[in-house]
Amino acid sequence: MRLASRCLITFMVLGAALWASAALATSTLQDITYKTLPGGRVQLRMSFDSSQVPQPNIFTTENPPRIAIDFPDTANDAARHQDIGVGTTSGVSAVSAGGRTRVVVELMQSSSYKSSVEGNSLVLVVNNGTVTQPVTTAATIDPSKALPSALNGPAITNIDFQRGANGSGRVVINFSGSGANANMHRQGDTLAVDVSNAQLPVSQAQRLNVLDFATPVQSISPKSTPNGAHIDITFSGDVEASSYQTGSQYVVEVTPKKQESKNTNPGSDAQPVYTGNRVTFNFQDIPVRSVLQLLADYSGVNMVASDTVGGSITLRLNNVPWDQALDVILRAKDLDKRRDGNVIWIAPQKELADYEQSVADARFKAQDNAPLVTTYIPISYGKAQDIAKLLTTGSMQSVAGGAGGSGTASQHRGFLSPRGSVTFDLRTNTLLINDTAEKTAEIRSIVAQLDRPVQQVLIESRIVIATDDFERDLGVQWGVNGNRTNPSGQVLQVGSALGSTQGNNGSSATLGSGGLNVNLPASPTTGTASQLAAAILGKNYALDLELSAAQTEGRSQLVSSPRVITANQQEADIRQGQEIGYVTFQNTSGGSGTSGTATVAFKDAVLELKVTPTITADNRVYLAINVNKDSLDHYINVTGSGQVPVIDTRSLNTSVLVDDGQTVVLGGIYEVTKTDSVAKVPGLGDIPVLGYLFRSTQHINDKDELLIFVTPRILSDSLQ
Repeated sequence: MRLASRCLITFMVLGAALWASAALATSTLQDITYKTLPGGRVQLRMSFDSSQVPQPNIFTTENPPRIAIDFPDTANDAARHQDIGVGTTSGVSAVSAGGRTRVVVELMQSSSYKSSVEGNSLVLVVNNGTVTQPVTTAATIDPSKALPSALNGPAITNIDFQRGANGSGRVVINFSGSGANANMHRQGDTLAVDVSNAQLPVSQAQRLNVLDFATPVQSISPKSTPNGAHIDITFSGDVEASSYQTGSQYVVEVTPKKQESKNTNPGSDAQPVYTGNRVTFNFQDIPVRSVLQLLADYSGVNMVASDTVGGSITLRLNNVPWDQALDVILRAKDLDKRRDGNVIWIAPQKELADYEQSVADARFKAQDNAPLVTTYIPISYGKAQDIAKLLTTGSMQSVAGGAGGSGTASQHRGFLSPRGSVTFDLRTNTLLINDTAEKTAEIRSIVAQLDRPVQQVLIESRIVIATDDFERDLGVQWGVNGNRTNPSGQVLQVGSALGSTQGNNGSSATLGSGGLNVNLPASPTTGTASQLAAAILGKNYALDLELSAAQTEGRSQLVSSPRVITANQQEADIRQGQEIGYVTFQNTSGGSGTSGTATVAFKDAVLELKVTPTITADNRVYLAINVNKDSLDHYINVTGSGQVPVIDTRSLNTSVLVDDGQTVVLGGIYEVTKTDSVAKVPGLGDIPVLGYLFRSTQHINDKDELLIFVTPRILSDSLQ
């Protein structure tokens, strides 16, 4: 019965449209034929069903070159377009709108023409050349200087693209007014939209590349045609295409087929996804209530329309889900809907808003008259005082003596009703709620979500300090001494004290000092040098030679591994080390020799780890961490204050996001110290090969490396 009613209404609407079209037209253009004449001319024959040709109005335009013939009170049964491609004639098109038919001859360049009436046909001969004064016979010609590139209709003001819900693409074509006729059909991977009786400005005839929107739509290519405009919409993948037109807007929606879910979250800002069965409607001034009845019959959903729903609507829907068609109609007429199960209530937006406001006012009034009940809620893991602050921002009173105390019932905000109040007992960690039964149940649910054990995190860190020391020293000592007797019998000493030459490293080359002429031994910073000595003794002389060398290598590694457990979002601090004491003197008098007042001060040399973990929703750990590693380096002497310690400090302060159980290197410091020094006798130490007897060398290469590792682990409930 419902299907029969729907078909009857559809037939009535279509019959009314056909009757209105027939009433406007008194003749019909049945066919347009052409033949080629000598010289590249083309003869067009336009045949009508009546014995008399309707009075034509013929006018031309130069840009683009066209010849247009208007037939008033005429319908069109001829082909909409024919390609010719002879001489200057490119093709011919015919379209009917508003009770008239227009025939447009498309030219490659401006050409002259002549027209004549032969029986029930109008014959138009198009020459192959420039425009001259047209020659006409048996027909009235209206030479107009202005001819639009399309029929006299609205202009396309904007072609926009939008990304819909779940990756769908929406092409929105806006017109300057009503009267445009748009149709969509699919050609492979392209949607072709033909818009008749509309003009496409040059500013809108631009190709749009929409790949960056991540939808099936790839590009939009509009172009002007003699009848209006043609728009190609290319897409990729398996899609479903639908279109609808309301007033001055035409929308084409391209949706991937895989998306079948519907967004049922009323608070979501995302566009809804429609899943209803698809419908196709084309109505002119149909009552809104009739359209709603058709949608109710087709969808099987009960629809209740308010008495204030009225008016008519003109719409064109092509392969559109019925629930989307319903939303389009509601938006066009400032209506809204409320759904309760299988029933949809439709009314003006203001009427629905007023109804919901009255329901809310009645609910608030019922709350104002509802009796108050007192409830005790023990808190296990949190603090009753903190939870009370979350429930309200009004005044609160602490109960010092247990559950028997009560607080002042004053105006509160937050989760409580205007008459409700909350207090807390510090000793038993209990909340005391005085509110309506409905609000009390809501507060119990909220407290159950809040009063849960807090997750804990174990943070393990390792601080590794690695050193690599290398030192090599080479030195030499030698001397010559002797005596000789001159002819007079006097004994002369060789190697007597002749002074010394100071070297770069403080050693000296001594002539005649203890029998050493060169004294440049190896001087390692740690340990002692090995020595190799030789002596040559003669009758009157002695040669002493001593070589010294030292090489030291050292490797050390200091590993510190502090560990700490803390609750989520709670700072933990662990430190280990020593306080180094030293004595300072105040009011020291240098002239009198008094030392002044002695004071003991301390400096910290500790290993410290401060960390605040935050567990994310995906079970990762965000760490705000501060690591400090201090050690005593040496003391310095301060005049009048004794010795002051110098602290070697290494610290790191950073934030990092780490997976549960993942080890990350927070930072590292790598230091290299290289020292090369030479002590030599000036001049003699630079002699090739022989110069080694007059110099001492030292090579030092020290490497220090600091690495800090950290590993967070979220403790499970069984370990807590």
